[in-house]
Amino acid sequence: MKNSIFLVGLLLYAGNALGQADIYAGDAFRYSEITQTGTARMRALGGNHASLGGDASSVFGNPAGLGFYNRSEISLSPSINITSAQATYIGNQRSNSITKPGISQFGLILAGNKQNENRRWRRTALGITYSRQVNLANNFQFQARNNRSSIVDTYIVDANDRNLTGAQIDADYNTSTNEARYLAAAAYQLFLINGTASSTNPNQTGPPYFRYDASAPTDQLNTFESSGGHSQWTIAYAGNLDDKLYLGASLGISRLRYDFENVFRETVVGGAVFNNYSQIDNLTVTGNGINFSFGLIYKPDRNLQIGASLATPNFTSIKESFEQSIRVDAKDPSLPINRNEVFVEPINFEYNLTTPFRASGGLTYFLGSGKIGFITATADYVGYGGMRATTKVYDTQDNTAFKNDVKTEVMNTYKNVVNLRAGAEIRAGLLRVRGGVAYLPDAYKQQLNNIDRSRVLVSGGLGIRTDRFFVDASGTYTTAKSAYTPYTLPNTADYASAQIDSKMTNITLTLGAFF
Repeated sequence: MKNSIFLVGLLLYAGNALGQADIYAGDAFRYSEITQTGTARMRALGGNHASLGGDASSVFGNPAGLGFYNRSEISLSPSINITSAQATYIGNQRSNSITKPGISQFGLILAGNKQNENRRWRRTALGITYSRQVNLANNFQFQARNNRSSIVDTYIVDANDRNLTGAQIDADYNTSTNEARYLAAAAYQLFLINGTASSTNPNQTGPPYFRYDASAPTDQLNTFESSGGHSQWTIAYAGNLDDKLYLGASLGISRLRYDFENVFRETVVGGAVFNNYSQIDNLTVTGNGINFSFGLIYKPDRNLQIGASLATPNFTSIKESFEQSIRVDAKDPSLPINRNEVFVEPINFEYNLTTPFRASGGLTYFLGSGKIGFITATADYVGYGGMRATTKVYDTQDNTAFKNDVKTEVMNTYKNVVNLRAGAEIRAGLLRVRGGVAYLPDAYKQQLNNIDRSRVLVSGGLGIRTDRFFVDASGTYTTAKSAYTPYTLPNTADYASAQIDSKMTNITLTLGAFF
């Protein structure tokens, strides 16, 4: 989930994308924050891909793991994601939850025939999988009474900064399409903000702008809901040298889809002019990308496996559309409003995103030559400081400025991290009992809103394996903290942030058959 400080920047965005480096640096992080992926088996083990083989997750985890397959396999992993959020805003708490079913993984592994014992290359395998890399579904809501400010104050600040007359703001509104160029112009058409009459010309209004019911408190309600994810189709090929060294490579074709709607509504307490008004923001993002990965696993003896893999950044071409509107419910019947909603001109933007470089290393130790089970551990390096965004929609000078601004913002905001994972499996006949844990440190160089955003994922699961089929189930639980600021004003004492505590549970079932 993207940190909300960047989402706030997007919600307040009322111009072109140039100069919004923090937004696109945040986009790069949001679409790149992989926490746990794969089959139920791998999820139950904490997401340890580096040194384990013989699992469909190896295709996009460490492709060298395909070299362990001696028979073909097909598997499907439906899952359920349950997210509950408790938001605290101006001393008031509100909770809500969302449940999203989906497909976490699909895999087809085609194992090659065993080669002649005299040949050093013993076996090869081809794998094709679909996997959900990042889940972008989210939902939270907060509500409280604000005695200090209103979101309308942000429109007033913008209108005063522009230093335009009322007639000039009217010129930034298209009557035929009912679209304004920016939020303040939309608010002006709905009488949410009003100009002061000129001392020299009573028929002309201008700054300072003001709002009705300025002394009345407002009951503020914010509802945010998002859907989508970053998914990937991967094809991989691996080989087995002397049953000691396993080598593999993969090609990933990714698909990004992200949609959100944020509605911020204010009800005026005891107001004389308005009952309530809302700002509605919608973002739609689509993208396609490509990446490559390479891996190896080495067995120095029958009980120990050492693995490593490298994954290039995902190079993604993205299109996004951002829309806003303001809606009012007037109380004063004499207010000359001929519409209750005004839209802001949509903003369409295209850019290319480079996600972090990743490298993993790990080891697996088998207990009783694998008959009892195994323990495994992985360290994943994620180069968040290398995220980049570029565009070609401007002229050469502005395209370069956009690239450099995003690069600077990324380097000032994010740091490279090493995620740590550990897991174990105990075997008893056909039954498998698994457990895992993962620690994902905070990727921000400085804590935002005094929040530590590191995560600990705890997972576990069961599995049954026969000669013909297997069934695995897993559950993963984690918590996360974030902050959301619905609007900002020049004086930090005049606005507030919502502190959001999220609890996330993933339940995955993998059904597979050998052939």
